[in-house]
Amino acid sequence: METSKNISGQGIKIKESLDGVAVGQSSRTRAATVQASERPKPDTYIWGIYIMLLMISVIELFSASSAEVSGTNVYMPLIRHGIFLVLGLGLVLVLQNIHYGYYSRFAWFLALISFFLLLISNFIGIEINGAQRAINVAGFTIQPAEIVKLTVVVLLATILGRHQQPRGVSNQGMIEAAIVVVVFGGCLWKNGLTNTILLFGVSLSMFLIGGMKWKKFAMIVGIYILCGGVLYVMKYQNDKGSEFDTIGKTEIVSSNDRSKTHIGRVGRFIAGVHPNDPIDDYNRQVVFAKISQANGGIFGQGPGNSRESSRLPLAFSDYIYSIIVEDTGLVGGIILLVIYLFLLARAGRIAYKCSRAFPAFLIMGCAVLIVFQALVHMAIVTGLFPVSGQPLPLISKGGTSVLVMSAAIGIMLSVSRFAVTSGNKNAIKQELDELPEDMQAANFSGQINEATK
Repeated sequence: METSKNISGQGIKIKESLDGVAVGQSSRTRAATVQASERPKPDTYIWGIYIMLLMISVIELFSASSAEVSGTNVYMPLIRHGIFLVLGLGLVLVLQNIHYGYYSRFAWFLALISFFLLLISNFIGIEINGAQRAINVAGFTIQPAEIVKLTVVVLLATILGRHQQPRGVSNQGMIEAAIVVVVFGGCLWKNGLTNTILLFGVSLSMFLIGGMKWKKFAMIVGIYILCGGVLYVMKYQNDKGSEFDTIGKTEIVSSNDRSKTHIGRVGRFIAGVHPNDPIDDYNRQVVFAKISQANGGIFGQGPGNSRESSRLPLAFSDYIYSIIVEDTGLVGGIILLVIYLFLLARAGRIAYKCSRAFPAFLIMGCAVLIVFQALVHMAIVTGLFPVSGQPLPLISKGGTSVLVMSAAIGIMLSVSRFAVTSGNKNAIKQELDELPEDMQAANFSGQINEATK
């Protein structure tokens, strides 16, 4: 509704809008104003979780870095970690502004690049903690296994989004996805058994999210088990006659053959740690991790007051959760667990409301990767899983891990920003115009699809 009035003596007519738009404003300017106000924004909950994890990382890594501190440079470990956190933050800011549709266009290319880096690390990489798993580039250490996990998630989202049907993922999509997981999982095996298991778990979760029938799901699980068994036989057939006692106390670490390490760790996990056992190189992490958590009690010793960070090996990375529990107690450990689970719940809410299948798979794949890795880390630290190296996402020290997990957060924010989560048919049509033709499958499990049938 508009009113008009004349200015006395000048004969100039001015239109005044009752909705508060500037007097005399052109229709083009008004359209630009409306368009700017309707510009999609990234999800504030995901941003809030990300910022909280960064704050926890800064505080707890400083507490857990006692073993790295040198006399005159107390803050150097924190400064080095802070640089990667800032780079990760920049990566999030960039990726959240890129439409999620572009990730499907480069999914295969990125996956092949990460696969090539993984092969390099397996054959000519440098050793880290007894395993040949990293590449040294210009003085920086890159761990391709961390990159592979995210690129495979993006590739699986692309494959499943392309082959999504009203009754679930098609047979062709299931076969393609399973082949990708088996190939990458086989190459990850040498780099780290936990990474392989994590990749299998994330892929199975994405299959269930896609509405895969239970018969097909059981078939995929069977394929994974069969391939794992074949790989086990091929890799461990030369271990007959190795010196291992009944509880796996003896361990021989080799950069070319990690089989003895895997067997020894499983054996010691089954045997457990007893109060009268002497502390040695094989149980040191488990013993001091348990002592650290026991010191935490219910409410903890307070940030920076950890007593075990100087004695616990890799307290700043693979065992940082034990330091968090020592500093903040059982309460702090549970709160951190809830933060990760809330990230998964928020991603699930956004995925359910997506109109297309690909963004739903993409945001859920990234969320499952982050949360599963966090759960595996916590399970290892608390003694529920055998000892293995797995960083706590966005908190543990490790440049590659921080950057990769930041990229996953950036992709999630991109989906939350650009994926249509309303029943507006014009918005859905515009979204289809921005997606490749083979990535326009509807999200048949979403409420938008149900509302617009």
